[in-house]
Amino acid sequence: MTNTLQQLSDDMANLIERAAPGVLRVDARRRLPATGIAWSEDLVITAHHVVESEDHISIGLPDGSRIDASLLGRDPHNDLALLRVEGGLTPASWAADDSLRVGNLALALGRPGQKVKATGGIASGLVRPADIKRRREKFNKMKMEHRRGRKRRGRNRMEGLGDFFERGGWLRGLADGFIQTDVTMYPGFSGGPLLGADGAVHGMNTSGFSQGVSIAIPVATIRQSVGALLADGKIQRGYLGIGVQAARLPDKVAATLDQDIGLLIVSVDADSPAARAGLMVGDILTALDQTGIEHVDELQLLLTKLAGGSEVSVGYARGGEYHDGSVIVGEK
Repeated sequence: MTNTLQQLSDDMANLIERAAPGVLRVDARRRLPATGIAWSEDLVITAHHVVESEDHISIGLPDGSRIDASLLGRDPHNDLALLRVEGGLTPASWAADDSLRVGNLALALGRPGQKVKATGGIASGLVRPADIKRRREKFNKMKMEHRRGRKRRGRNRMEGLGDFFERGGWLRGLADGFIQTDVTMYPGFSGGPLLGADGAVHGMNTSGFSQGVSIAIPVATIRQSVGALLADGKIQRGYLGIGVQAARLPDKVAATLDQDIGLLIVSVDADSPAARAGLMVGDILTALDQTGIEHVDELQLLLTKLAGGSEVSVGYARGGEYHDGSVIVGEK
């Protein structure tokens, strides 16, 4: 038994040693440095939330030396930033998409100082884009059943998406899937690799979504984000330029639409798509692109799928009356 445990211990240490050359220190904020992963010989990925300054970014290499880096682009939706250096990095070994399973060993690596640090656990949950799509379709079906007056046990399950999307597992705003682990995220680990027992990197760890859950962005999402940032320098997402919060619709509008909740517009950016469409503070948004909206999450998800420049329908309540119109979606 002792030999078996010693062998396992040595194997884990060897995995970390082999991965260490691709684990980098990232200095891009005033406080504690963070971690990055060598995507290629001249590209580094890290967490978007740790890149507070777009100037004077430096990368700490495994040998203790430092090199300058420039910001190529960000994907805030997935808390990812892409940096470029002159070259000479040792790329990490990347796993095949969706090759990690629940229960697999997971090691989180970080380099907030000169040396690599590590912590371990298991992959406790996987949420992929297809899973989110199925859950949202089921949730929409629940909404329709609720509107038909079907009674459900317990409290009203339409209070928010959090219940249905596994409270503590679903993180609002993270629409492209994630890996949930039980590893302890130490300060400075954000942007570092999630290593599997195969020695490959299966995701990028981040504390940017908080809520007390350890999260890693899966390699499939990273590939898509990096590809988009290299091609366009940004992630194109729909933009309206409004601040909203959930609110009850006037009785007359609710009866007309068979919808109880909408999104109250509490702010409208100057010269934004919403302002040009005539939307005003106090309007209650009920639908966008012929899709009913009752929660901020639904609006955010819709905007991730709408291309900038597209003209879509918009429904809203104003002064107790229902109105419809159109808005040309912007990009952000």
